[in-house]
Amino acid sequence: MSNVIGIDIAKNTFDVATPLPNGKYRTRGKIPNNAEGFAQLNQWLKLHSEPDARVVMEATSVYHEALAEHLYHQGYEVIVVNPARVHYFKKSEGINYKTDKVDAKLLAAFAQAKHESPLTPWAPEPVAIRRLRVLLRRLDDLQEMLQMERNRQEVADTVVQESIQSHIRHIEKDIAQTRQMIKQHVDDDPDLRGKRDLLLSIDGIGEKTASVILAELGDLKAFRSARAVVSFAGLNPQLAESGQCNGRTPISKAGSGRIRRALYLPSITAMNMSEPLMAMKERLRAKGKAGKQIVCAVMRKMLHIVFGVLKSGHPYDPKLALAQ
Repeated sequence: MSNVIGIDIAKNTFDVATPLPNGKYRTRGKIPNNAEGFAQLNQWLKLHSEPDARVVMEATSVYHEALAEHLYHQGYEVIVVNPARVHYFKKSEGINYKTDKVDAKLLAAFAQAKHESPLTPWAPEPVAIRRLRVLLRRLDDLQEMLQMERNRQEVADTVVQESIQSHIRHIEKDIAQTRQMIKQHVDDDPDLRGKRDLLLSIDGIGEKTASVILAELGDLKAFRSARAVVSFAGLNPQLAESGQCNGRTPISKAGSGRIRRALYLPSITAMNMSEPLMAMKERLRAKGKAGKQIVCAVMRKMLHIVFGVLKSGHPYDPKLALAQ
């Protein structure tokens, strides 16, 4: 029986694969991503895997969380990896096509290749982090609904204007209440409150951005370095070179889009008010870097500062940043 398992997760289903001695894979596809599907997976794994097998899956928004927690409590070693790592592994294997079954096999191959590697085991996050994430995602949903209604109001017939306006007022009330709930939740948790206050010491970061960073990064022990945090956020550059011709260096975007969105405006603010980041902007501009490249570089620097502040437990010191 196999001691490694790969699981590719989508919103409603997941595919599972385990390697066989002959180099092929045993697979099971389209298992429902719910309690019924988890029970089916239990039976399948009892037949085809070791009780303490290593299970590897990608971090896929919130879709992996319930299954990861289920497998954790079943006694498996659960590894939730940054999609960027799997992406690079896929390129190294020369795979350029994609199906759920192929991705499950790829994750099983990744698990097998990294079997002796010091991958960080996954464990359920503290309830405080999970609730903060739920509140922030609800706030995002409400803000999206508000924008949709405002867009409708611009072109709507007068007969429905009053209805739309009433709905807008209701959503605005919900947004205000949710923001207050987020603030209260952070204020009531000593660990979150302390980390929030550390993040607020960084130029450009406000309460909403600090809350998003705390919710998305979770336990900082899961990251070996600031570079790992940058990779998690999908802000690591992808170098494109061929011979003497250098291509663009886009960011990978294989990570948390929420962190990237949360950091965008604070980074623009910081590079126009923070002495170290202003100096960084001028250095990059002198090298001929484009505006978007500069912003992405500043966002990466901001994450390095975030990591340093949270790891050290000390507020941001611009003098230290300027000296680096």
